[in-house]
Amino acid sequence: MQNPKAIIVGAGIAGLSAALELNRQGIEVLVLEKAATPGGKIREVMVDGVPIDSGPTVFTMRWVFDELFESAGTRLDDHLCLRPLQILARHAWSEDERLDLFADPERSAAAIGEFAGPGEARRFKEFCQRARRTYRTLENTFIRDSRPTPAGLVSRSGLRGIGDLIRISPYDTLWHALGRHFHNPRLRQLFGRYSTYCGSSPYQAPATLMLITHVEQEGVWSVEGGMSRLPEALYKLAAAQGVQFLFNTPVSRINARAGRVCGVTLDENESLDADLVVFNGDIGALSRGRLGIEVAGAVQGPEPGQRSLSALTWSLKAAPQGFPLIRHNVFFSSDYQAEFRDIFEHHRLPKEPTVYICAQDRQDDDCHGQSGAERLLCLVNAPPIGDQHHYKPTEIAQCEESTFRLLARCGLKIDLNESPHLITTPTDFEHLFPATGGALYGRASHGWRASFDRPGSRSQVPGLYLAGGSVHPGAGVPMATLSGRLAARTVIQDLTSRKW
Repeated sequence: MQNPKAIIVGAGIAGLSAALELNRQGIEVLVLEKAATPGGKIREVMVDGVPIDSGPTVFTMRWVFDELFESAGTRLDDHLCLRPLQILARHAWSEDERLDLFADPERSAAAIGEFAGPGEARRFKEFCQRARRTYRTLENTFIRDSRPTPAGLVSRSGLRGIGDLIRISPYDTLWHALGRHFHNPRLRQLFGRYSTYCGSSPYQAPATLMLITHVEQEGVWSVEGGMSRLPEALYKLAAAQGVQFLFNTPVSRINARAGRVCGVTLDENESLDADLVVFNGDIGALSRGRLGIEVAGAVQGPEPGQRSLSALTWSLKAAPQGFPLIRHNVFFSSDYQAEFRDIFEHHRLPKEPTVYICAQDRQDDDCHGQSGAERLLCLVNAPPIGDQHHYKPTEIAQCEESTFRLLARCGLKIDLNESPHLITTPTDFEHLFPATGGALYGRASHGWRASFDRPGSRSQVPGLYLAGGSVHPGAGVPMATLSGRLAARTVIQDLTSRKW
């Protein structure tokens, strides 16, 4: 086939990376996006005339983006200004209990020693070694693999690697594994929070998620101008290299003919033909028939009980007082288990949530350098039931009161009455990302098989490919970016094989 034509549905980070890769291989690419701008979950909202990052806020795994830009014939540094953070995050349990983690593990160990004693500092170093080993074991055999299976993982690891697979404790829960490393419950809570990076509970997520500790120690950066500059840069690069884009263009149906995808239909009932389609959206929309019954069997999406976390967020312009905020801050609830029981068992907003705040106008070295109002994203975890439950104002008010009471307990005072803000609920996220219930990370990583249950790039319908945070290798900006490249790689493999 000469010069095949591809349509990519969605200009999220995965769709953009797939567009660049396919275009590089000589495929004609058209990207259709229902929003006015690229980015998907990487989004800004306007509050009091200023843009506030209101999606992902943490930039990690820089090598993913270095490789992507390099494959497109350029350099990441030519398109984005990144600043490495020396303090990864500031954590608080009360006004007197604070702990910073650093990019330098030795500084973190020293801080933990002062916070919880020399024994915990030693155990932290052992934990870091285990996290590093876990990451190294899974990087090539799982993260970079197009569709890993348990048997394939063992096969690719080889005889020497089987021992490493056993040592990463794939059948253990993260919470149980952390109990072997940390005696102090606050440290167990701190590192257990990494499970929420993929929308999961530390009490059900596998111990392998401890690798996130190593990912952060490899580097966390801030993006000058906000996270939305990343998809913006990829969009401009792709457009300059010949990729076509149509924004404000919703797709109502993915079309198939004789059992094979042949294009899409837009909301205006205009049909566009294509040789293949890459769907950069949540797979729940496909499996629930939102893109037409012809492709509903292309993939099996998660059931409502298998969904990952949603969120309740406040995007606000405020003048915080008291607490020395840095860019990334976490304020922990007093009963972590009750928080996740509320979300995953009782399907309600937690009575006392853990709170994340991104202070977007700060770095990690200017805690006292701000005066007046600044841009903040305040986030608490929530159940993914936005398609089943419309949150009443009283429910939001109760969660808001407990959220800002916890912040005050930790020394941070924010007057919401004097602060312009926008609230986003799981119902709002359901509207933004249909058929998810507001789940932000696809399927929850609960149980050892969960990561293998995510679909790969190739769907069950020939000519339809999958990319995004709901497919392998998982949620988060770097993983979604990798999924786009994996989808493009699968397309090329199929074009040059009998599968086409």
